[in-house]
Amino acid sequence: MSTHSERLPRWFMPPPARTAAFSSARRPGVVLRVSQIRAWPWADACFRKLDPDVQIRWPVAEGAAVAAGTRVCEIVGQSRALLTGERTALNFLGHLSGIATLTARYVAAVAGTNARIIDTRKTTPGLRALEKFAVRCGGGVNHRFGLFDAVLIKDNHIVAAGGVGAALERARAHAGHMVKVEIEVTNLDEVDEALQLDPDALLLDNMDLSALRAAVKEVAGRVITEASGGVSLDSVRAIAETGVNLISVGALTHSAPVLDIGLDFEPPAKRQHADA
Repeated sequence: MSTHSERLPRWFMPPPARTAAFSSARRPGVVLRVSQIRAWPWADACFRKLDPDVQIRWPVAEGAAVAAGTRVCEIVGQSRALLTGERTALNFLGHLSGIATLTARYVAAVAGTNARIIDTRKTTPGLRALEKFAVRCGGGVNHRFGLFDAVLIKDNHIVAAGGVGAALERARAHAGHMVKVEIEVTNLDEVDEALQLDPDALLLDNMDLSALRAAVKEVAGRVITEASGGVSLDSVRAIAETGVNLISVGALTHSAPVLDIGLDFEPPAKRQHADA
């Protein structure tokens, strides 16, 4: 980022000049600033890297739902630093707030059912921890963080192992007693085969509503059920009403629209009036 600061013409603004600025949401949404977490002050760090003396105040709480026009951040610092760090800071702020906002919409869509909205590992390289935190701020629940958290037997595993039963037996033989095992099934025959070997959860993949209802009835609460595949805001309510426990939505992290948040400098006359 320091190299980019050199691209601002020297005549444009002397380096010591200080400016007051503010960020505001241009659309309603859930704001995720990730600044209260000591290890992840991403938006703040974009400015502090360039101006260690910058003053940053966040009038909104982490994960707060805000209306369009709400001020979410107030900054006083070197003008050159604010101009240089602006886009990177807003990229973090808008992207993560967008994930939290989309998650909140899915959570609201299934309100009153027993289903919970969960994320997937379809995340941006290097940003998984932040994106999964954004899901939680939107009211969602995290699936496994990585392959080390739990065993999820997918379709390719089943083919490689020689079937649902064989795949489950191999997983159980190698997993520790504390490791949960979930297996993907696509029809009722596979549901029945999997239930005979007591998995911890069934991933009901790309089943239509009728099949989901039948699978939930067959499981009868013996294991956790997760619906997955092609879930949208238009379909999620009907999926939740089948009785599944979890609904995984990859779009929460891989396709969430950025929440439009801007940064504006305060006009000098307005600042002087406020100071008076």
